[in-house]
Amino acid sequence: MAALFSSPGRAFCSLSVCYLLLLLLGALLFQLLELPLEKRLQQQARELRRSFLQENSCVQESRLEELLARCLAAQHADVPVLEGDEEPRQWSFTSSLYFVILSLTTTGADSYSPRSDEAKFFLIFYCALGIPLTLLILTLLSHLLHPMVTLAPLHFLRSLCALSLAQSALVHFALLSVAVLVLLLFLPALLVWTQRPQWSYLDSLFFCFLTLSTVGPGRNSPGGDYGAAGENGVKLLSAGYLLVGLVVLLTLKETALQVPQVRALVRLLCGSQQVELKGFNLNELTSEEQEEDRQYTSSICTISSELRSSGSAFPASSRD
Repeated sequence: MAALFSSPGRAFCSLSVCYLLLLLLGALLFQLLELPLEKRLQQQARELRRSFLQENSCVQESRLEELLARCLAAQHADVPVLEGDEEPRQWSFTSSLYFVILSLTTTGADSYSPRSDEAKFFLIFYCALGIPLTLLILTLLSHLLHPMVTLAPLHFLRSLCALSLAQSALVHFALLSVAVLVLLLFLPALLVWTQRPQWSYLDSLFFCFLTLSTVGPGRNSPGGDYGAAGENGVKLLSAGYLLVGLVVLLTLKETALQVPQVRALVRLLCGSQQVELKGFNLNELTSEEQEEDRQYTSSICTISSELRSSGSAFPASSRD
């Protein structure tokens, strides 16, 4: 209980309150922005249904409701129901592999969900084993990249630009963040935009962001416009893009932990525990000027005691 009222405890409580307010603000804004569009689409669908029943009086309303419900359920499950599109696509081997990768990375997709009881039962145990193993492998890959992506550039910046370690860490994190945004978000979104002309660039950027953040692409499953062969290729590319992106983001997180400002925030929230960062001592990241000052701030009493213990004395001429 005392830890809750300590300085780190108060800082963590303040952060938790801010996060709760952020959740409420996000829910409120999404309701204000999306609810009018939902009501407008619902009204248009009801008017279309009413006009269809008026023009086709022989169609029973209950039968139409049943047909629409079955078609919508099939479409939601990405099952083809129209003529000329009868080849099963969702649970082919490539689609199943895509579903497995989405599940083990905790991404998920609205159009991919097992319907049989046996598959649901298997998925529970499969994910219970596979999700921790996937996180472990991604973390190990991030650790392997850490010396090349983080430590080596830091040493290079220090030697080339004569920057302090704190300045090098901040500059390197800024440059790496820009590179990740361009190479991992903006350029892939541009590629998706060129391949799906019915999407705007914002739609493509939104799709890439949802994929990398493991929120999930929702009903916008990739490859739906390229036929069976093209769809399989696009799904494999999307799965590879997700895995590579997660490794890069984990490496970027490790790089962020080298920045003194980030460390200060972590210490503020977690207390004064000293955690050794990979490749550097935390004290090294404070300020090199402070390190130099500490080297020459030994007290006179300490120096005198060291001289006496070593048996050294000033020459008689110097005492005179």
